[in-house]
Amino acid sequence: MLFPIRDHNPSRRVPVVTWALIAVNILVFLSYLPLFAEPRALELFFLTWGKVPAFVAQGEQLHTLLTSQFLHGSWLHLGFNMLFLWIFGDNVEDEWGHVPFLLFYLACGVAAALLQLAVAPQSTIPMVGASGAIAGVLGGYLVMFPRARVDMFLFLVIYVRIIPLPAWVMLGVWFLMQIAGGLAAPADVGGVAYWAHAGGFVAGAVLMLPRWLRRGGTAYWGRNFGAPPHPEARYRNVRTAVPQVRRRRRVDRVPRVPRRRR
Repeated sequence: MLFPIRDHNPSRRVPVVTWALIAVNILVFLSYLPLFAEPRALELFFLTWGKVPAFVAQGEQLHTLLTSQFLHGSWLHLGFNMLFLWIFGDNVEDEWGHVPFLLFYLACGVAAALLQLAVAPQSTIPMVGASGAIAGVLGGYLVMFPRARVDMFLFLVIYVRIIPLPAWVMLGVWFLMQIAGGLAAPADVGGVAYWAHAGGFVAGAVLMLPRWLRRGGTAYWGRNFGAPPHPEARYRNVRTAVPQVRRRRRVDRVPRVPRRRR
């Protein structure tokens, strides 16, 4: 298992919109959590508020292009999406400003839904999740900070390690995985909406390009070697207050025999 846990790119202002989006997604999930015990009721809920491509293609339930961005199918689905938003959202919000970032986020989510619609317009399976919008955040982050360091958590049974990677490596591999998944899996069946992820990512990169060009384009990368223009965050292991008891080495010795003086 390999997934990001943090980046080394501190934001210059408090990311209130990013935090608010995380809070809203969690609260919305908790609001319909009891429905998971009633599969039929949950299905009807997702059919009403999730994006069903066949309905949207007929001009119906267009509101679901937005509402579906705040629904999730499980705790794991919600957790991974919010983790990615927490890691990368603050810096993209820093670049856009609060309200423009919110519009950028929602626009990427709509673009992601539309690409999935174009690939499978007759599908009747509801699409839910913030993945498309968050993929747009990843695309915007890649344009602005391709060499920002991202710490990846590697877990292989008993082998655990944190590996720092440049953002272009981590995000580039993630994007290629979405393309490969989309080509390999039929788009009109349940599962991961790979093309929505790819569409959101491309939309985020395209929408971020004008801001990148205003900062100088490749010259902006050249001034900072593709890294953020401010000092990166540094992390150190935090020592606990629990005292450590070191193991003593056992040495077998020959017992001393008392001697008498003559």
